[in-house]
Amino acid sequence: MRQTNQTQVTEFLLLGLSEDPHTQQLLFILFLGVYLVTVLGNLLLMSLVQVDSRLHTPMYFFLCHLSLADLCFSTNIVPQALAHLLSRKKVMSFPRCAAQLLLFLIFGCTQCALLAVMAYDRYVAICSPLHYPSIMTWRVCAQLATGSWSSGIVVSVVDTTFTLTLPYRGSNTIAHFFCEAPALLVLASTDTRTPEMAIFLMGVLILLIPVSLILVSYSRILLTVVKMRSAAGRLKAFSTCGSHLVVVILFHGSAVVTYMTPKSSKDQEKLVSVFYAMVTPMLNPLIYSLRNKDVKGALRKVAPRNFSC
Repeated sequence: MRQTNQTQVTEFLLLGLSEDPHTQQLLFILFLGVYLVTVLGNLLLMSLVQVDSRLHTPMYFFLCHLSLADLCFSTNIVPQALAHLLSRKKVMSFPRCAAQLLLFLIFGCTQCALLAVMAYDRYVAICSPLHYPSIMTWRVCAQLATGSWSSGIVVSVVDTTFTLTLPYRGSNTIAHFFCEAPALLVLASTDTRTPEMAIFLMGVLILLIPVSLILVSYSRILLTVVKMRSAAGRLKAFSTCGSHLVVVILFHGSAVVTYMTPKSSKDQEKLVSVFYAMVTPMLNPLIYSLRNKDVKGALRKVAPRNFSC
């Protein structure tokens, strides 16, 4: 569908990742497998935290929220991408595209805030272990989780408003596989410097500030761990924090490349988007479970019970 310069765009045509039918079939199989692992992994992790009392701690409370955000983040994008890989006409209506953009930003920004909260939790646990129970009360945990989701909603509403209130009267072809702000701004039939600056400032708020807090927290943690006399204590601290750092680097690194750096090639933007929209939500539960003795212990405790039934 070709739009005239005087007609407001009512739907978008997504180019997707490839126009080759054989490549699309391979991508469908790959992305379907990734999505199934993402759903099963995050649901399993949340279920283990619920059923095992040993995991009823602030760290796993925040991990549950991160898994929920991961699950919703991936579900908002991957099913639609899978459907488009099997269809010839990859079309999304304007309201549907707007909803996907809003939800994508809500869950993505919430993850950024949650990762900073989890870094603070590890900082208090390792650097002030005696005061940890009095500082990280369940009331404080609930407030931090609520604040993370609230900040995600506020930033996403601002970004979505600046992006979608622009006039779209020219081309309706998005060189992407889902509705993302940078890809949409290219199609706007007016100057986009103001929304681009607003999105950049929101990126500073939800990306760079949390990253700075994470770096400060782990710098203090590293100094504390180095001073520990117990080798077992140092190993446990590094094991717990190592999982979190891997997740932070994977997610924040790819998000910063997309929203905080100069525009790159379309293929590179798509590749980075695939990484943080599909791969990272799948890796998070795997990283936390494979490197965490408590989670593996809870899984061994539940597995025999299920098999005996």
